[in-house]
Amino acid sequence: MSVTPLVIVALIAIIAGAVIGIIVRKKILENKLDSAEDYSRKLILEASKQAETIRKEAQLQAKDKLYQMKLDFEDATKSRTKELQNQERRLFQKEGTLEKRIEQLEQREGLIAKEEAALANRDNVLKKKEGEFDSLIEEERQKLERIAGISVTEAKEMLVSSMESEARHEASKLIKKIEAETREISNRKAQEILALAIKRYAGDYVAEGSVSVVNLPNDEMKGRIIGREGRNIRALEAATGIDLIIDDTPEAVVLSGFNPIRREVAKVALERLIEDGRIHPARIEEIVERVSREIEVNIKEAGEQATFDIGLHGIHPELIKLIGRLKYRSSYAQNVLEHSMEVAFLCGIMASELKLDEKQAKRIGLLHDIGKAVDHEVEGAHA
Repeated sequence: MSVTPLVIVALIAIIAGAVIGIIVRKKILENKLDSAEDYSRKLILEASKQAETIRKEAQLQAKDKLYQMKLDFEDATKSRTKELQNQERRLFQKEGTLEKRIEQLEQREGLIAKEEAALANRDNVLKKKEGEFDSLIEEERQKLERIAGISVTEAKEMLVSSMESEARHEASKLIKKIEAETREISNRKAQEILALAIKRYAGDYVAEGSVSVVNLPNDEMKGRIIGREGRNIRALEAATGIDLIIDDTPEAVVLSGFNPIRREVAKVALERLIEDGRIHPARIEEIVERVSREIEVNIKEAGEQATFDIGLHGIHPELIKLIGRLKYRSSYAQNVLEHSMEVAFLCGIMASELKLDEKQAKRIGLLHDIGKAVDHEVEGAHA
């Protein structure tokens, strides 16, 4: 009997504890549910607030964008409107100009129509008068034929024959007069041109011969030039091709030869030998060879200087050398290079007066005696 109450009490206690636990657990669950609902409500409230904020910001942005688009549209509309107004104004101006031109053209057409009508009337009047004149001419022609007893064709032939004879006579007289005047003018013009050319160019004239003279410091030098048994003079003549004439002329030696270049070589070589004092065959050959080379250089320089003085360019180098050789040539006691330059200048002056090619005329004048620069070994005339 003692155990049963305890069991009952224990069972009651267990049941009471279970009931209390269930009640406590339920209360805890209810509290948790209340907290979750509060948290959910807070989240929903915050989400609503954020959504409202975003919505308001979007509305503001949309309003700003719409306002900006409205401003842009208004600006574009104003610009386009202004452009259209300008185009419209220009079109109105063009339209006004076209209307004025059309009006002017219409006025011109009216004037042209009036002028055409006037011209047509004049043409009719002229045709009428022409017919009247033709009738009068025909009447007068018939009267003249009756009076003269000849036809119009015969009268024309007689008139043409008479006029032809008279014209030929007058033409013959005129031609003779023109020929005489032309001849007189040509002669006078030629004299004027020659006088002008001679007046504008006055060259020096120096006569040249076929001998050269070398002055000696004393007569004893003649013996040194001759050398032992005449070997020096023979060597000099053989090297230069020039004859040395040593006579009673005091303190002088005469060089004779028709080749002026060789004569110049001999003259310069002998002067240097006298100045040097060493006169023997080997030295003579050395000096003559050196002087010959120098003379060739001088010939080229003389040709170049002559063409430069005259104003000619582009001449072949071989021709330059031949022109330079003319410096040592003479013709009729006159230096050929100086003569050729004189002719070149005169030809240039006359060509200028006659309106011809001045440079071509100078070239012809300079080269007209170029054949005289060629040695005698070459056949043919100098021209």
